[in-house]
Amino acid sequence: MAPTLKRSKKTRKNVAEGIVSITATLNNTHVVVSDKEGNVLTWATGGSSGFKGAREATPYAAQITSENALSKAKTLHGLEKATVYIRGIGAGREQAIRGIINAGVDLQAIFDITPIPHNGCRKKKIRKL
Repeated sequence: MAPTLKRSKKTRKNVAEGIVSITATLNNTHVVVSDKEGNVLTWATGGSSGFKGAREATPYAAQITSENALSKAKTLHGLEKATVYIRGIGAGREQAIRGIINAGVDLQAIFDITPIPHNGCRKKKIRKL
Protein backbone atom coordinates (compact mmCIF):
# COMPACT_ATOMS: atom_id res chain seq x y z
CA MET A 1 0.00 0.00 0.00
CA ALA A 2 1.38 3.37 -1.06
CA PRO A 3 1.83 6.04 1.60
CA THR A 4 -0.63 8.92 1.38
CA LEU A 5 0.85 12.36 0.96
CA LYS A 6 -0.52 15.10 3.15
CA ARG A 7 -0.99 18.30 1.22
CA SER A 8 -0.26 21.56 2.91
CA LYS A 9 -3.07 24.09 3.04
CA LYS A 10 -2.66 26.73 0.38
CA THR A 11 -2.13 30.15 1.88
CA ARG A 12 -3.36 33.32 0.23
CA LYS A 13 -0.92 36.16 -0.10
CA ASN A 14 -1.98 39.65 0.88
CA VAL A 15 -0.67 41.91 -1.86
CA ALA A 16 -1.34 45.66 -1.64
CA GLU A 17 0.48 46.59 -4.87
CA GLY A 18 0.47 44.58 -8.07
CA ILE A 19 1.00 44.53 -11.81
CA VAL A 20 -1.85 44.28 -14.30
CA SER A 21 -0.83 43.07 -17.77
CA ILE A 22 -3.42 43.59 -20.52
CA THR A 23 -3.01 41.96 -23.92
CA ALA A 24 -5.56 43.35 -26.36
CA THR A 25 -5.46 41.32 -29.56
CA LEU A 26 -7.81 41.65 -32.50
CA ASN A 27 -9.73 38.55 -31.35
CA ASN A 28 -9.65 38.63 -27.53
CA THR A 29 -8.47 40.47 -24.41
CA HIS A 30 -6.34 38.84 -21.70
CA VAL A 31 -5.91 40.40 -18.26
CA VAL A 32 -3.31 38.99 -15.84
CA VAL A 33 -2.88 40.30 -12.29
CA SER A 34 0.44 39.53 -10.61
CA ASP A 35 2.46 40.70 -7.64
CA LYS A 36 5.59 42.88 -7.95
CA GLU A 37 7.79 39.82 -8.48
CA GLY A 38 5.65 38.62 -11.40
CA ASN A 39 3.90 35.71 -9.67
CA VAL A 40 0.40 35.40 -11.12
CA LEU A 41 -2.44 36.03 -8.66
CA THR A 42 -5.49 35.96 -10.96
CA TRP A 43 -6.34 36.18 -14.65
CA ALA A 44 -9.34 36.54 -16.94
CA THR A 45 -10.04 36.45 -20.67
CA GLY A 46 -13.00 37.29 -22.84
CA GLY A 47 -14.03 33.64 -22.95
CA SER A 48 -13.78 33.11 -19.19
CA SER A 49 -15.96 36.20 -18.70
CA GLY A 50 -18.82 34.65 -20.66
CA PHE A 51 -18.20 35.94 -24.19
CA LYS A 52 -17.73 33.60 -27.13
CA GLY A 53 -16.67 34.07 -30.73
CA ALA A 54 -16.57 37.57 -32.20
CA ARG A 55 -18.00 39.14 -29.03
CA GLU A 56 -14.70 38.48 -27.21
CA ALA A 57 -13.10 41.23 -29.30
CA THR A 58 -15.54 44.00 -28.28
CA PRO A 59 -14.62 46.86 -25.93
CA TYR A 60 -17.46 45.89 -23.58
CA ALA A 61 -15.99 42.39 -23.22
CA ALA A 62 -12.59 43.92 -22.40
CA GLN A 63 -14.14 46.07 -19.67
CA ILE A 64 -16.00 43.15 -18.08
CA THR A 65 -12.86 40.98 -18.32
CA SER A 66 -10.68 43.49 -16.47
CA GLU A 67 -13.39 44.08 -13.85
CA ASN A 68 -13.62 40.31 -13.24
CA ALA A 69 -9.85 39.85 -12.89
CA LEU A 70 -9.43 42.79 -10.52
CA SER A 71 -12.46 42.05 -8.36
CA LYS A 72 -11.03 38.54 -7.88
CA ALA A 73 -7.64 40.00 -6.97
CA LYS A 74 -9.23 42.44 -4.51
CA THR A 75 -11.30 39.83 -2.69
CA LEU A 76 -8.71 37.04 -2.62
CA HIS A 77 -5.48 39.01 -2.20
CA GLY A 78 -6.46 42.53 -1.06
CA LEU A 79 -5.07 44.37 -4.09
CA GLU A 80 -5.32 48.16 -3.75
CA LYS A 81 -2.81 49.74 -6.16
CA ALA A 82 -1.73 48.61 -9.60
CA THR A 83 0.74 49.42 -12.34
CA VAL A 84 -0.74 48.68 -15.77
CA TYR A 85 1.20 47.32 -18.74
CA ILE A 86 -0.86 47.25 -21.93
CA ARG A 87 0.14 45.41 -25.09
CA GLY A 88 -1.57 45.06 -28.45
CA ILE A 89 -3.78 46.94 -30.90
CA GLY A 90 -7.18 45.50 -30.04
CA ALA A 91 -10.42 47.40 -29.62
CA GLY A 92 -10.47 46.89 -25.84
CA ARG A 93 -7.36 48.86 -24.83
CA GLU A 94 -8.98 51.91 -23.25
CA GLN A 95 -12.07 50.08 -22.02
CA ALA A 96 -9.92 47.57 -20.13
CA ILE A 97 -8.31 50.44 -18.22
CA ARG A 98 -11.77 51.84 -17.45
CA GLY A 99 -12.71 48.42 -16.09
CA ILE A 100 -9.73 48.56 -13.71
CA ILE A 101 -10.89 51.96 -12.44
CA ASN A 102 -14.47 50.66 -12.04
CA ALA A 103 -13.17 47.77 -9.94
CA GLY A 104 -11.89 50.30 -7.39
CA VAL A 105 -8.14 49.82 -7.82
CA ASP A 106 -5.86 52.89 -7.78
CA LEU A 107 -3.69 53.21 -10.89
CA GLN A 108 -0.07 54.17 -10.25
CA ALA A 109 1.15 54.21 -13.86
CA ILE A 110 0.15 53.04 -17.33
CA PHE A 111 2.81 51.76 -19.72
CA ASP A 112 2.28 50.87 -23.38
CA ILE A 113 4.58 47.95 -24.25
CA THR A 114 3.17 47.15 -27.69
CA PRO A 115 5.98 45.60 -29.75
CA ILE A 116 6.88 47.81 -32.71
CA PRO A 117 9.12 46.42 -35.45
CA HIS A 118 12.10 48.56 -36.41
CA ASN A 119 11.90 47.32 -40.00
CA GLY A 120 12.21 43.68 -38.94
CA CYS A 121 11.07 40.97 -41.32
CA ARG A 122 11.21 41.33 -45.08
CA LYS A 123 7.84 41.88 -46.77
CA LYS A 124 6.38 39.32 -49.16
CA LYS A 125 6.91 39.98 -52.84
CA ILE A 126 4.08 41.70 -54.67
CA ARG A 127 1.74 39.34 -56.55
CA LYS A 128 1.72 39.83 -60.30
CA LEU A 129 -1.51 38.82 -61.96
